[in-house]
Parts: sequence; C-alpha cells; structure tokens
Amino acid sequence: MSLLEVKDLSVSYGAIKAVTDVNFYVNEGEIVSLIGANGAGKSTTLLTISGLIKAQSGQISFAGNDLFKQMPSQIVANGISQVPEGRHVFPGLSVLENLQMGAFLRHDREEIHADYEKIFEHFPVLKERRNQDAATLSGGEQQMLAMGRAMMARPKLLLLDEPSMGLAPLFIKEIFRIIQQIQKEGTTVLLIEQNARTALAIADRGYVLETGKITMTGTGTELLNDPQVKKAYLGG
Repeated sequence: MSLLEVKDLSVSYGAIKAVTDVNFYVNEGEIVSLIGANGAGKSTTLLTISGLIKAQSGQISFAGNDLFKQMPSQIVANGISQVPEGRHVFPGLSVLENLQMGAFLRHDREEIHADYEKIFEHFPVLKERRNQDAATLSGGEQQMLAMGRAMMARPKLLLLDEPSMGLAPLFIKEIFRIIQQIQKEGTTVLLIEQNARTALAIADRGYVLETGKITMTGTGTELLNDPQVKKAYLGG
C-alpha cells in the first residue's frame, strides 16, 4: 500500500479550478517530484495534503488514514511536515527557537535535544548561528532552517515546495544533497521544484502537472529523457 495516495483531487478558488481530478501516489522511502509551470496547481496540491486548503472533491489518504477528516495539527502529528515556498521562518525568533517551533507537538524533551544535534550535523551553519535572529540569515540559510524546522517534527513524509527558489547555485547543490541524505535516513519526500532537471535527477518517480491536471508520469530518468519534458521544462 502507498504511504500517500491522492485520488480524483479537485480544488477550486471560487470559480477558478486550480486542480482537477489529480491522481498520484508516493511509496514509502521514495523521492517523488512534481514538476510543472507556475500556476499549474503544484503548491495548491501540497497545501491540500497539509490540510491548509479544503478540497472540492476527491480523497487523500496517508498510511491508510483519510486526511480530509483531520485538522492540520493532526496531520503533522501523524507524520507529514511541509517546508513552504518562501521558507517563512519566524522573524524575531532565534534559529534555535525556530527549530523548537518545529517540535511543538512533541514532549520527548531528551530526544528533541538529540534531534537539534542531528539538524546541526546536516546544517553546520545553523549551529554557528543558533542564537541569531532567523530573519537575518541569508536565503540559503533560511531554507536550511525551514527544512530543519520541518524535520524536528520527525515526519514520515516531508513536503518540499520550491526549496531552490532564489538560491545561489552552491546552496542549491547543498540543499539537494541534503534532500537525498534525508531520504537515505528513512524520510519519504514529495518535492515540488521549478528546477525540473535537478528535481528529476534525484527522483525515483515523477509527475508532470499542467493547468491542474497530471499529464505525464514515469521514473525520474524516463521523464528526464522524454522529448516533451525536455522541450517544455528542461530547455532542450
């Protein structure tokens, strides 16, 4: 059984249909990339999985549980964390306090402290700046903090929305290396990314979303080599 299964999902903003009859699944242990142009419905799909947007129709199940019956806090508690587009770190709070916010549903204090150290192993710059206001970090450092904050909830499934947006090439390379490391350590990843080439290169499988509908699917390699995908998203 798939860890995450999305069936016939439709989401509208008033009269505007953002997502129409979308179907896809994510197996445990995979990196799955969802690619498409701006406005294709990618972020809407993730926000609906997280319970932050209400679906018009369809079904989303996670580990066999119906997510439509759960509040966003329950969805986090059951194992889904999202790193939002634009990072959205908490200004006025330190790096360490932002990480604490990621663990707000947990009560295992000793293990929380152990997880801080694990995050600092992934992102050494965050340890150096742990007492610094998160708003004063660079864009790449804020992205690392947003990912670390999400991982503090110990998710089974990590939702990543445009993690490379606005970052310098060196930071992008590091972010994608860490995504692969997170997967190797046992976290399943659903990745939305405008940098389609890099996203598909690390993906086990991928889906192409166009104007709210899934139009193609395949392994990451298959989509990288598909002439239509190359023309539309890879600049070739």
